[in-house]
Formats: sequence, C-alpha cells, structure tokens
Amino acid sequence: MPLRDVILGEGAQVFQPELVNLYQCSIGAGSRVGPFVEIQRGVVVGANCKVSSHSFLCEGVELEDGVFIGHGVMFTNDRYPAAVNPDGALKGNADWALERTLVKARANIGSGATILPGVVIGEGALVGAGAVVVADVPDHAVVVGNPARVIGDTRDKDAQ
Repeated sequence: MPLRDVILGEGAQVFQPELVNLYQCSIGAGSRVGPFVEIQRGVVVGANCKVSSHSFLCEGVELEDGVFIGHGVMFTNDRYPAAVNPDGALKGNADWALERTLVKARANIGSGATILPGVVIGEGALVGAGAVVVADVPDHAVVVGNPARVIGDTRDKDAQ
C-alpha cells in the first residue's frame, strides 16, 4: 500500500496513488501530489501546495502553504552522506544528523532543482529549474545556477 499513515487534509488529492510512496507525512487541505513522488515520514506539506511528478521530499522537509514543487525536485537531509562509518560498519539511524529544510509560503521551486539540507527558502521566492540551493534564499528572491545565486526579485514582475 503506497499511502501509509498519511494525514490528508480536506480536498487534498494524490494522483495515481499506486505510483507514489507517501508514509507518515501530512498533506494539507487542497494540496495536490503527482505520480512518482516520494514523501517521507514527518514531512509536512501545507495547504494548497502542488508537488509535481518525480519529486522527492525527505524527512525533515516542511512546505508552508501555497508552495509549488516542480518536476523532479530533490530535497536532501544529510550534509555528509555515506554508506559506512570510518570502521567500515554500515551506517544506521544513529550515525547521521538530520538537517531540516523549510520552504516558506508561496515559494516556487523549478523542475530539477536540488535543495541541500538545512536551508530556508524564503516566502514568495523562486528557485530556477536545475538550481542547486546550498544556502538560505531570501524572501522574494529569484535564484538560479549551481550554486544558486540571487539574480532578481519576484515582486519586480508584479510591477510591470
């Protein structure tokens, strides 16, 4: 069963639930989740969010209300990933430090972006397609590139 211990808010939709992997997470009212998405335990998706196909939201991620996640967006939660400890033993749950990521209200993350752990993406910000976010993104900033850098302000388009 692909939906395990999931809290779905009123009107939330999971498209093709047989093609998603959602467990022990919360999807807010009116939000939509596309196929081939994985949302792990403890993730909170706010109200009226859209999570497009092929995206991965790992433990430690929180999306506030009205967030858009494009196709194939990858969140990470371990700054120093490795399969084994220095002694060669396979790493377990106690052998790594979870770093949380917050995406504030009405932020938009373009397709193929990678979000490194421990960052805050500001309210109304826009992360360009394919960007690699390695540091906090200010409110309303437009960021692109690898590493992502600020190139504009989303409010500028509203003034035109």
